[in-house]
Amino acid sequence: MIAIVNYEMGNLRSVEKALESLGYSSVITDDPQVIAEADKLILPGVGAYADAMAALRERQLVEPLRAAVAAGKPTLGICLGMQLLFDISYEDGEHQGLGILPGKVVRFSVPTEYKVPHMGWNQIAPAKESPLYAGIDAGSYFYFVHSYYVVPDDSAVVATTTDYPESFCSSIERENLFATQFHPEKSQKLGLKLLANFAAL
Repeated sequence: MIAIVNYEMGNLRSVEKALESLGYSSVITDDPQVIAEADKLILPGVGAYADAMAALRERQLVEPLRAAVAAGKPTLGICLGMQLLFDISYEDGEHQGLGILPGKVVRFSVPTEYKVPHMGWNQIAPAKESPLYAGIDAGSYFYFVHSYYVVPDDSAVVATTTDYPESFCSSIERENLFATQFHPEKSQKLGLKLLANFAAL
C-alpha cells in the first residue's frame, strides 16, 4: 500500500488518480499510524516552504516521515516535497526543513529573458543510473513549476540535472529515498512510467 502524505499542500488527488490508472492502490492520509504501516510513501507538495513545514509539524508528521525513511521505506518526494527533505530553505526568510538530506533550497537567479517561476516542459539529463528512470531516455521532458531548487551538499545524491539556463538538480536518489523537482503526475506518459517504476520497487 502506498501512502500519499496529506498536509493540505499538494496535488494529492492527481497523484492518487495517476497511481490508480497504473493499477496501484494508495491512500491519502495524515495519520502517523497509517504512514508507519504503509509499504511506500509519497510526499507531494505545492506552495510555500514555511507553511508546508508548519502543516507537517501541526499534524505531527515530521518524526514519522524521518522514521519511515530511516527504516528503509521507499519514499518519493515531489516538487515542494523534494525541497522539504533538505536542511534549510531560503524561501521568504530562512526555514528549517526535515533534515533528511544535507543541503539547501535556493531561488533561481537567472538572466532577464528567463522567467521565474521556471514553468513548463524541460529536459532531464541523468547524473547516475536510477531505477526510477528505467525505460526513460536521457533528454526526456517533464513538467516543472517552481521558483526554488535544491543544492545538495553531497553531489552523489543527484539523479538528474536540468538546465535553466544553468544546470540544477532536478531529482535525487539515496538508497530508498527518491525525489523529483518536476511533477510526474503532470508529465503524461513518461510521468506515469516514473510513478510505475517507483510503485514497482
